[in-house]
Amino acid sequence: MQYKIGQIVEGVITGIQPYGAFIILEDKTPGLIHISEISEGFVKNVENFVKISDKVKVKIIDYDEKNNQARLSLKAINSNSFRKERKSLKYGSLPPMKIGFKSIKNSMDKWIKEAKEKKEI
Repeated sequence: MQYKIGQIVEGVITGIQPYGAFIILEDKTPGLIHISEISEGFVKNVENFVKISDKVKVKIIDYDEKNNQARLSLKAINSNSFRKERKSLKYGSLPPMKIGFKSIKNSMDKWIKEAKEKKEI
């Protein structure tokens, strides 16, 4: 099968090393999810994110036709919803205030009301 960069595919984790996870795609094409492509955050142990035999969706970030191997990203799939949610936040929308439990208590009712109104839209 001919893969294209940016394509989303499914595969099964076949091996885990300190530097990443090996995966076999549906058509038996081997691939690697490098540790830097596992998650947006710090990854100390790949096994905290995937296990052997896990079926995962990944994004192709490079494909070597000569050797029939794919470089894959798990974080490109999982971080899309995080990025969308983060973009929807309106920075500076809250008035400046002193930080502390009292300021949180005084603002909590307002925040709950705003959240309920936003949810109804």
